Amino acid sequence: MARMTLSTFLYEGREHLRIAFPYTYAAKECVKSFPGTRWDGALGCWYLKDPAAAPELIRHLKNHGHQVTFDASQPAGPRRPQALPPAQPLVEKFADFLRARRYSASTVGTYASLAGQFLTFLGHTPAEAATQADAEAFLQWLVLKRRISISTHRQAISALKQWVVFLPECRLEPEGLVRPRKSRLLPKVLSTAEVVLLLQHTRNLKHRAITALMYGSGLRVGELLALRLDALDVDRRQLFIRSGKGRKDRSVILAERLIPLLENYLATYAPREYFAEGAPGQPYSATSIRVFLRRSAKRAGILKRVTPHTLRHSFATHLLEQGVDIRYIQELLGHARPETTMVYTHVSRQDLLNIRSPLDRIFEGNTPVPQADGPFRLEDRK
Repeated sequence: MARMTLSTFLYEGREHLRIAFPYTYAAKECVKSFPGTRWDGALGCWYLKDPAAAPELIRHLKNHGHQVTFDASQPAGPRRPQALPPAQPLVEKFADFLRARRYSASTVGTYASLAGQFLTFLGHTPAEAATQADAEAFLQWLVLKRRISISTHRQAISALKQWVVFLPECRLEPEGLVRPRKSRLLPKVLSTAEVVLLLQHTRNLKHRAITALMYGSGLRVGELLALRLDALDVDRRQLFIRSGKGRKDRSVILAERLIPLLENYLATYAPREYFAEGAPGQPYSATSIRVFLRRSAKRAGILKRVTPHTLRHSFATHLLEQGVDIRYIQELLGHARPETTMVYTHVSRQDLLNIRSPLDRIFEGNTPVPQADGPFRLEDRK
């Protein structure tokens, strides 16, 4: 058992939640097991990007026997630092440059953060004097020392390419920054039986409504969090998604079996503005969704890692297995390109289950099997 202290702090212009505790392996593993927690060597602490997830984190730590105190000396909520570091005003101008180009808030935050890290990496070298060698060394440091993923590596290169447009005085050559190829990983998908088990073991009414809606309509977690009550059209069995990924509107299906659950949930919780709310009138936390999905999957005995996007992958794959045309699935998912939707053809079981393994055919009786030591069966023990 460890005594843990939570407190808010400002990092890269955004509020984060610091997790401080005397080091033990058990305490570290407990903190690490909570979705979204990260260790930063430069900061010298574990932290969580979403301070709104503090109640869930406190519950998680207490359930593992730890004592938790919350230092509320710094009030929660977004605020700007009183004095910016020397490089920070340039990063703020870069963020404004990206906003003027109408990049999403998520992209602006990611690119600005990476630009800030680049300026920190340069040290006393002025930003205008940065060279191609500096950029290559920065990317090498990110990959070898920070051990970033391929997707973050690609984002860093995209950020540097935009940095060159923003600050043409620097001597970077954007065409010389080559993005690594994307990992082509197949999405993890739940079976229909596992979806039923997950819903059965989701005890909280709000959590069950969120889980069923995300799976039944194939929503991204950001779309669920931004879903307002006036977007539900129960009569037409539709949801209207406003400004989804790529700033696109679309309509998605609303399962008829969901209607009684939604009516029960809305009557019980009476949300004011959003379908899923944390505080009244405020959207729910993505971290909280990940936490309760993980707990429900554990109670259901599902060994796969279940995330909000797992439900979306399962929605698309199950539609494909039902014989729904992939063009309709692309429209329901809001994919800009059919190639993105085609990944589900690789995980659909519909046609794969009709293929017989050659190992089965060998023992069907049509293939002569050597009988050197008498009749042979694959399950025999020597």
